[in-house]
Amino acid sequence: MSKAVKNMLVAEIRDRIGETRDMLVVDSSRLDAISSNRFRLAMQERQITLLTVKNTLARLALKEAGVRGLDPILEGPSTLVWGSEDIVALSREISKWAKDLAPLEVKGGSVEGTTLNAAAVEDLSKSPSREELIGQIVGLMLSPGARLAAAMLGPGGKLSGQLKALADKEEGEPAPA
Repeated sequence: MSKAVKNMLVAEIRDRIGETRDMLVVDSSRLDAISSNRFRLAMQERQITLLTVKNTLARLALKEAGVRGLDPILEGPSTLVWGSEDIVALSREISKWAKDLAPLEVKGGSVEGTTLNAAAVEDLSKSPSREELIGQIVGLMLSPGARLAAAMLGPGGKLSGQLKALADKEEGEPAPA
């Protein structure tokens, strides 16, 4: 392959990756044509991009794009995978498909420059998503205020209940003469 063609391919890979920094690498080479087509169509519906690459070209493109951590994983047949809402949702989807399609193998990934092996990707798929984490943080931030409001309303509610009982009791008795 000539240097000009190689540079064009590297530029194409880099352009497709764009601003993406977190991605996974899978080996889909052992999938039969029907399973591969079904897998790729399902990923396309979920806005997940698959790009089967030559490892040497991918290393050059990833280096130029600023993606770190994938060099040790890019051995043998490799397909770069990125997209979805966040890396947790992506790892969940790919791990689910890897269980359903036995020949599909998760090789690893890169999250914020950290290399993940296949086991780490599986662990990542079991962690809470970005939205779930935000919900947990909001719940933690609101809980002291909720407890304070409950503490303030508790004695006030008890007092108003007693005053109402006294008022009801007085309404039932005849007025003094």
